[in-house]
Amino acid sequence: MMRIGLFLLTNLAVLVVAGIILSLFGVGSYHGAGGLNLGNLLVICFVFGMVGSLISLFMSKWMAKKTTGTELIDPNAPRNQAESWLLQTVAELSQRSGINMPEVGIFPSYQSNAFATGWNKNDALVAVSSGLLERMNKDELRAVLAHEIGHVANGDMVTLALIQGVVNAFVMFFARVVGDFIDRNVFGRQDDQAPGMGYFLITMVLDIVFGILASAIVMWFSRYREYRADEAGARLAGKQAMISALLRLQAETEMPDQMPKEMKAFAIAEGKEQGFSLAALFQTHPTIEQRVAALHQLDCP
Repeated sequence: MMRIGLFLLTNLAVLVVAGIILSLFGVGSYHGAGGLNLGNLLVICFVFGMVGSLISLFMSKWMAKKTTGTELIDPNAPRNQAESWLLQTVAELSQRSGINMPEVGIFPSYQSNAFATGWNKNDALVAVSSGLLERMNKDELRAVLAHEIGHVANGDMVTLALIQGVVNAFVMFFARVVGDFIDRNVFGRQDDQAPGMGYFLITMVLDIVFGILASAIVMWFSRYREYRADEAGARLAGKQAMISALLRLQAETEMPDQMPKEMKAFAIAEGKEQGFSLAALFQTHPTIEQRVAALHQLDCP
């Protein structure tokens, strides 16, 4: 129920903010007597595409806490030695990476996992699962934290949001251009006729089809940034520790995946491993084998 509420809240915010921006710039309808107004259409698609991604980015920390049940560690009053160690380790890694100290939290999950999110690298959240704390040794845990700090220092959350926004805009734009072409040349709509139900149905289908195809681009970047974060983790915590942490995650891939779908791109592990297939193009993470192989090629201690 909470996820549905967050989804509706986000989409309502997108409609309100996009409507205000379009009104301020005086952008009207993209349908005219002579056909599509491509200039207005491009602006509308860009505004809706980017606003949606940016609102999700600005809400990311709050949504992550709500959807995962993350409980923040009070930096002034850690409750136990494990929390103190987490704070000290994140503080050290953050300083070495040149970023401000993120918020640090723990979320309830038997599966070993961790994630980082936030709207900029100096206002981030790094969280680890209770299962990870229980089963990883300190060297492995430090490597996982270094991996997440690498995401933050690389600005991966912002970059992914911008890429997603641009992709959303082009999906909307081309779906409507192609939908209008089909409506005119297949269904015979005339220039002086308003778009009918056929146009809107075609556009809805094309939004889905183009969205699926375009998501492969976003997922490619998501996999690329995992390699970069692994490299950051290896340089901050040691290559062998990073490899050991990944192999420990691989050993747990048969466990039930409790990470919310919307948070998987920001986690250190996506879940159950899959072999090469068409579906691999839409995975947020490379396989553990691919990541370990890349680390073996890395020139660092």
